[in-house]
Order: sequence, then structure tokens, then C-alpha cells
Amino acid sequence: MEKIQHSHVQVRGLKLHVAQIGTGPKVVLFLHGFPEIWYSWRHQMIAVANAGFRAIAFDSRGYGLSDHPPEPEKANFKDLVDDVVALLDLLGINKVFLVGKDFGAVPAFMVAVIHPERVLGVITLGIPFLVPGPVGIQFDLLPKGFYVLRWAEPGRAEADFGRFDVKTVVRNIYILFCRSELQVAGENEEIMDLVDPSTPLPPWFTEEDLEVYATLYQNSGFRTALQVPYRCSQLDYGITNPKVTAPSLLIMGEKDYFMKFPGMEEYMKKGIVKQFMPNLDITFMPEGNHFVQEQLPEQVNELIITFLNKN
Repeated sequence: MEKIQHSHVQVRGLKLHVAQIGTGPKVVLFLHGFPEIWYSWRHQMIAVANAGFRAIAFDSRGYGLSDHPPEPEKANFKDLVDDVVALLDLLGINKVFLVGKDFGAVPAFMVAVIHPERVLGVITLGIPFLVPGPVGIQFDLLPKGFYVLRWAEPGRAEADFGRFDVKTVVRNIYILFCRSELQVAGENEEIMDLVDPSTPLPPWFTEEDLEVYATLYQNSGFRTALQVPYRCSQLDYGITNPKVTAPSLLIMGEKDYFMKFPGMEEYMKKGIVKQFMPNLDITFMPEGNHFVQEQLPEQVNELIITFLNKN
């Protein structure tokens, strides 16, 4: 971990926090989800660097040690796409492997669709091919108390989270999100109420890990993090007939709650997703949950490095 180098770089008017390790000619750019951060990729960055690649992860705008945009409530996925391209330009990187987890998969897909000339390959964890917009996930089929719908309501998550310190919020979300069932609150409860305070952290997520996350989120808060992804996923980004032609890999935990989203298991297991990603390989990990890269790092690292070496 101490070999990972940290810096702030000016990207499109904001200072973004960037972590890097490795000096290989081929570059792997890691894109985090929520409630994640650059640190979510700690195991993969070191493994990829040891395999001869240059690994880069950054805190998305408004997350961790990166600046918030001037108007966080207007932030959207196109901002993340433009940040990725601008960061590559700034660092003098022409082509890159993109690795996205959770909502970090979305800008990975969008960059591959909009800027295919910049992409050597795409790996996503926990999310099959989706581009945001009104025809994406069938939100109308999800229970009304589902966390995605609750947190999309301006002010609701802020009030829910505001009852606790940041460390407890992150702790609760990790405990909730590593379960295999959907996170649905009843009519008279909030999402944070779904976690019994006595529930221990999962064994692969230490108190030291939690402290790192808490420190980073104490710095940034949740203002931009609730906007992107939860309050901008239904915007129309003008992407028609999307297709990713780059070599691709989807790593999916069989116990990831995302498998319970309406139609998702069929979308992946029947190969419908390959209509949009014709060069896609899919690996299902029987014990994997939503945080598979932290839960089973050695297995995930092997899958990633095998893909990188092949392409």
C-alpha cells in the first residue's frame, strides 16, 4: 500500500485525487462505485502493477479527496465520462483498460461507446452492460422502499444518514450491500434502519478499512455521491444503439443482490447482454457478493490479469 503514489491533478476545473502504482506501458484505470472510493481497488492495483501494468484509480468528482463540482445537484454521468477522457489526455495516455465496479461500470461503458478509440478493453464487476437513461433498469418493477428509489428522492437519504456519523453510515451500507437480498425499507422505516447495530462487519472488511473509508467520506460528505449515481440515472444522455466492441469481461458474484433486479439474471445468463457487447466473456463467482473485489481479491485479481494479458 505504501508504494501507491497519490497526487491531485487539475481536470476540467476541479482537483481530482489520483492514486497510481506501476510503470508498465499498458494502463489500467479503475472506476469506483458507492460507497466506494479509490481505496476499494487497493488489492487490484497492487496485483496489476506486479503483473507489469500501470494502475490508476481516482476519487470521482465530489468523492473522497476530489473537489466537488460547483453545482453538485447538476452532476451527472457525462461529467464522469468527460473526466476520464480529460484525465487520460492530461497524463498522456492514448488507450486504456477500463475496470468499473457498481456505478463505476457506467462511465466505463459510456467511454467505450462514445470514445472507442481510447479503450483497449472493459472489465466490469457487479453490473452488466447498462447505459443510464429512461429505458435502462425497470425501476417501476422494484419495491417502493428499495434503496435506489429512496435515495433518488432529494433530501431523504440526507435525513436518514444525518442521524448517524459517517463511519456508521458506511458500515451500515457495507453490511447491507454484501447481502444477497434487495434492500427494501418498510413504509415507516428508512434504509439505515435495516441494519442491526450489533451486526459485525464482513470478515474481509476490517475496522482499519472502515476507518479509511470513513475518513475519506468525512472529507467529501454525500452531497455529490447521492446525485451521482442515484439522482441522475434517469436522464437521457442521447446514446442511441449503444455497442461496446472492445474485448470485455463481466465478473459477477452469484450472491450479489444485483442478480435480484428485475430481468437481470436472464439478461446475463441467457446472453442477451452480448447483443450490446459482442466480445464479452462472463464469469460467475458462486460465493461472490456485491463487493467481490474486496471479498475475494485473489480470485478477482487472477481473472483481471488473465484478461489483461490476453488483450
